[in-house]
Amino acid sequence: MILALLLACGPKRVETGLASWYGAELRGNPTASGEPFRPGLRRTAAHKTLPFGTVVKVTRTDTGESVRVVINDRGPFVERRIIDLSKKAARRIDLVDDGVAPVEVKVVGCKSRRYQTDC
Repeated sequence: MILALLLACGPKRVETGLASWYGAELRGNPTASGEPFRPGLRRTAAHKTLPFGTVVKVTRTDTGESVRVVINDRGPFVERRIIDLSKKAARRIDLVDDGVAPVEVKVVGCKSRRYQTDC
């Protein structure tokens, strides 16, 4: 657990890969963190390993557009994808029409008030 804390919210962790988004079909369903999924209202994301409540900056490497999101779900479950964004977050970086884009994901902080979190 201590190692997870150091990796997620200690030194700035950076990943590169593909981002996608997920939306309306899951609206209202609980995320892995237990909160309802609100794709049009909150800038949240699914990541395979980062603790819930971790704040990351997602930057499209092809356009330079970026958005900060809070990790509240698990995924993506498609090979080579490293993060799934809520529709609100995807709109911020013009990802909705493209569906998938190359990104850099950088840990920038922790939002612990809402989440009983490891970060």
